[in-house]
Amino acid sequence: MLSSESIDSLLEWGRAARRDLPWRRTRDPWLVLVSEVMLQQTQVDRVVDRYLRFTERWPAPRDLAAEDLATVLREWQGLGYPRRARNLHLAAVQMVARFEGAVPHRYDDLLTLPGIGPYTARAVRVFAYEQHEAVLDTNVGRLLARWNGSSLAAEEAQRAADALVPSSRSWEWGQTLFDFASAVCAKRHPACVECVLADVCPSSELAGTQRDPAVNSAAVSRRQSPFAGSHREARGVVLHVVGARSISARDVAEVAAAELGSDETRVNTALESLVADGLIELVDGQVRLPASRR
Repeated sequence: MLSSESIDSLLEWGRAARRDLPWRRTRDPWLVLVSEVMLQQTQVDRVVDRYLRFTERWPAPRDLAAEDLATVLREWQGLGYPRRARNLHLAAVQMVARFEGAVPHRYDDLLTLPGIGPYTARAVRVFAYEQHEAVLDTNVGRLLARWNGSSLAAEEAQRAADALVPSSRSWEWGQTLFDFASAVCAKRHPACVECVLADVCPSSELAGTQRDPAVNSAAVSRRQSPFAGSHREARGVVLHVVGARSISARDVAEVAAAELGSDETRVNTALESLVADGLIELVDGQVRLPASRR
C-alpha cells in the first residue's frame, strides 16, 4: 500500500506540520483517555480549553470517581453527547474498584470499561503506552482506502493499518496520520497538489469525487444528520434547562419547548430518553441531574 520511502516522507511531513495539542504533550493514560473521549464527534478547537479545565479539576481516575455524576455532567455541558461524560465517570469508578485507580494497558481490559470500544482502547494503548499497533478512525480509514485505490472491508482496513506502523514509532505515526488527513487528505477538498504522496497515490485525481474509494469504505463515517431540529438538540436543551436545580417536569417541558420553538411532545421524548440513559432523574414529578450512587 505504501513503501518505506512513502512512510518516511509522511513522518518527515509530520515533524514539520504536526499540531501542538495539550494531550500530545503527555503519555499519562488517564489524560490520553479523557482527550479521546472528548474528541469523539467533537472538533479539536472546541475540545482544547474544556480538556485543560476538566483534567485540571480531575487529573486522575480517583478524582473523577470521587465526584458526583451531576457535577461531571454540568462540567460537560456544551461538549455534546453527555453519555460520554457518564461513561467516563463510570469507567473511573471501575478503574478504582478493579485496577487500583489506574487505566489498564491490556486491550481486553480496556474493552470491559464503559464507553471504551476498539478505537478508544487502541488509542490509549498507542498514545499512552506506545504499543506497536494502529489507531483506525474515520480519518485514517479514508487515507487507507485512497492509498489502496479501492474501498476496504473492516478486517482489511485494520490489517492494512497495522502493517503500516513503523517500528518504535506508533505514537508519531498515529498522530501524523490524524493531521495529514485533516490538513491535506481532507474528506471533501483534498489538497492533492500539496501532498507528499501525490506521485504514488492511486487516488490523487479521484479523492473528493463521487468515485472516491473512501466512500463506504470501512471505518469511514457517513455524513451526520443536521443538529438543528434533531433529537440530540432537544436532549441538550433539556439538560441545560435542568442544570444545577431540581425543577418540575412540567416546567422543563414548557421552558425547553419555548427554547426549541417546538411542541412539548418532542421535549418529553428527549426527557424520557435522558431518564433511560441515567443522565437525569425523575422523582415525584421533579427532574434533576443524577444523585451520587457511590
